[in-house]
Amino acid sequence: MIELGNYNTLKILRSTSVGLFLGDEDVDDLLLPNKYVPDDYEIGEELEVFCYLDHEERPVATTIKPFIKRNEFGFLRVAEVNDYGAFLDWGLEKHLLVPYREQRTKLIAGSWHVVYCYLDEKSFRLVGSTRLNKFLHNDPVEVRVNEEVNLLVYRRSDLGWDVIVNNKHRGLLFKSDVFKPVTEGDQLIGYIKNIRPDKKLDITLQPAGAKALEPAARIIYEKLLAQEGFIGLHDKSSPEEIKVWFQMSKKTFKKAIGTLYRDRKIDLKTDGIYLV
Repeated sequence: MIELGNYNTLKILRSTSVGLFLGDEDVDDLLLPNKYVPDDYEIGEELEVFCYLDHEERPVATTIKPFIKRNEFGFLRVAEVNDYGAFLDWGLEKHLLVPYREQRTKLIAGSWHVVYCYLDEKSFRLVGSTRLNKFLHNDPVEVRVNEEVNLLVYRRSDLGWDVIVNNKHRGLLFKSDVFKPVTEGDQLIGYIKNIRPDKKLDITLQPAGAKALEPAARIIYEKLLAQEGFIGLHDKSSPEEIKVWFQMSKKTFKKAIGTLYRDRKIDLKTDGIYLV
């Protein structure tokens, strides 16, 4: 069965003047318009295509890969706004509608927003929503402490940044754990720092324990090479100076230089760090 808003592997059934007709055991008349037909093909061959509704609300196939698909979150630009809602550019000819009822705040043409794409059961149309919380669920929590996860930053708060974890959970990235610029729409690799009793997730951008030492030490070592073997920082330097230089916490910095010192790659003096 063809799934709208997703990729489908379908068989080429026949060629016509308007394009190829594709199908599977349930459908035998899905059009792939001429402009998307590959240069080389054979009847009976299988193609992976994205399926959605065209301007006349008919199911149609395309070989273009959209910026977002069904049941996923993405960061999209508002192309236009009219009486029906906001229309977002998701990489296809027909824009993705975000009805007014699905707008957390009023969307303005030219602005960018994190949205969720889903199939509206009443209209049977693919629509978007910026009311993200109703699509995020932390029960059950399907991650573990220290696990590496995919993040999508969607909102800034007083505590830091709200992030979408693995396309399903809501997490919080505390500003005290952020040592580089972060903005809405950023896709990052993060780590589960803590799972609270109420199942809220605390996120960090740095791996914990020994996993954090190797990359941090490598960053400092490569910076020393670039600075001709000397940097005027040490374990008494302020957290702000360390953040500017290395985008890491002072705690991670001290562990990293300790690792480099034990490996006899650096020498620590009162005026800074020297490359051995």
